[in-house]
Amino acid sequence: MFRFKFKYIFIAFLLPLFLYLGLYTWNWRTGALDDLAASTGMEIVGWVLAPGKWADRKAGLLWNRYVSLVETEKENALLREELEALKLELIRLREQAAEQQLLASLLELSPLDGWDAFGARIIAHQIGPNAVLQTVFINKGRADGVSRDQPVITPDGVVGRVLKASSHFSSVLLLTDPNSYIPVLGQKSRTRAITRGQGRGEPLQVNHVPKNELLFSEELLVTSGLADIYPKGLPVARITRIEISELSLFKKVLSGALVDPFRLEGVLVLQRNERSEPLPLQQER
Repeated sequence: MFRFKFKYIFIAFLLPLFLYLGLYTWNWRTGALDDLAASTGMEIVGWVLAPGKWADRKAGLLWNRYVSLVETEKENALLREELEALKLELIRLREQAAEQQLLASLLELSPLDGWDAFGARIIAHQIGPNAVLQTVFINKGRADGVSRDQPVITPDGVVGRVLKASSHFSSVLLLTDPNSYIPVLGQKSRTRAITRGQGRGEPLQVNHVPKNELLFSEELLVTSGLADIYPKGLPVARITRIEISELSLFKKVLSGALVDPFRLEGVLVLQRNERSEPLPLQQER
C-alpha cells in the first residue's frame, strides 16, 4: 500500500520536478525554450495587436477622409461664393460697358451750333399725371438746367421735347404722341411739312404736303428749325408711303420714326447756349 502511494507521489510531484529541472538545464545550456517563448509570445502579441492596428489605421483613414471632405466642402462653398461674386461683378461690368458704349454713342453726335447737350437716363415710361400721353421720365430737372420744350434727341434722331420739369426729374413728350407736332422738311426735296404721332408702333403722319410739291419715297425728314423748338437739320423720320387723292389738295404721306423711344435707356437734352439766338418763326427755304 505504501509502495503504491509512493509511486503516485513520485509520478505526481517528483517526475514533473525532474522533467522541469531537466528542461531548465537544457534551456540554460541551449536557450531553445527562451527563443521558443519569445517567438511564441511575439506571435501572440502580433496577432493581438495587428487587428487593433488595422482597425486604428482604417479609423484614421476614415477620419482623415471625413476631415478632408469637410475641408473640401468648405473650400467648395468659398469657391462657389467667389464664383457667384465674380458672376455678379461680370454682370455689373457688362452693364457698365453697355452704359459706356451708350454714352460714347451719345457723345459722338456732332456739336450743334448755338446748342449745348447733356445726357439723361430714362427711368420710366408713361407714369404720373401724364400717363395717358406717350412720355418717358428722365433723371434730369430744373436743377440741371432742364425747362419746358427743350429738345430731346439721340444720335439716331429726335425723341421728343420736354413736357414738364420738376427740380430733379422731367417728363418728355415723345414724337409718337398724337399731341406731338414737329416741323420738318425733306432732306433732298426740301419740301416742308409737319409730322404728327399716331401712337406707339404706328407710323407718323406727314401733314400739309401739297399735291404739286415734290417728295420722294424713302426720303429722310429732318427738322426745319421752325416753331423755335428744334434746331434745324435733326433727323426725324423716313418716308414710307405717299398717296395722292383727287379729293384732296394734299398728299397723304406716312413716315417711320428713326428712334423707338420705348427701347432707349439714355437720351441727350439740348439747351440753348448764350451764343445762340432764337430762330424766327418763318424762314425762307
